[in-house]
Amino acid sequence: MILIKLILIIALVLVFIQDYKERQVYWVLFPIIGILGGMLFYQNTLPELFLVSIQMNLLFLVVLLLIIYLYAKLKLKTKFLNTLGLGDLFLFLAISVSFSTISFIVLFISAIIFSLVLHLFISKNKKTATVPLAGYMSLFFLISYLFYWVGFVDDFYRL
Repeated sequence: MILIKLILIIALVLVFIQDYKERQVYWVLFPIIGILGGMLFYQNTLPELFLVSIQMNLLFLVVLLLIIYLYAKLKLKTKFLNTLGLGDLFLFLAISVSFSTISFIVLFISAIIFSLVLHLFISKNKKTATVPLAGYMSLFFLISYLFYWVGFVDDFYRL
């Protein structure tokens, strides 16, 4: 269990560092995050709830991505992948297998808000064309996991 948590921490840190510095992330980190996060979730819930939660989380992501796609096409008049990076999509998928549905939605929205605030704070004086969303979100999920493991958060998986 400790090894799983340690590898997950390392993978999340690497995503943050790579996305922040280079705006590209090794793809192999996303399956590692998904598998290890999914294992931790599976160990803390019933198998039936695990599968239902993953289905609901994926449905949430499909609806969200459809809205982003339509917004990019109709309002911004640009390609979908110009508005959201491939690494962001991979992180969304990896995280979707890691939490119960309510926890996923709350954490996902909180991660988006955290990313916005962090980006506004960090890039106050810089003009950047892109936002390292996967990196910021992985930092948020790293902090969230650490809060849960240390005991600041009571129940991470059953909401």
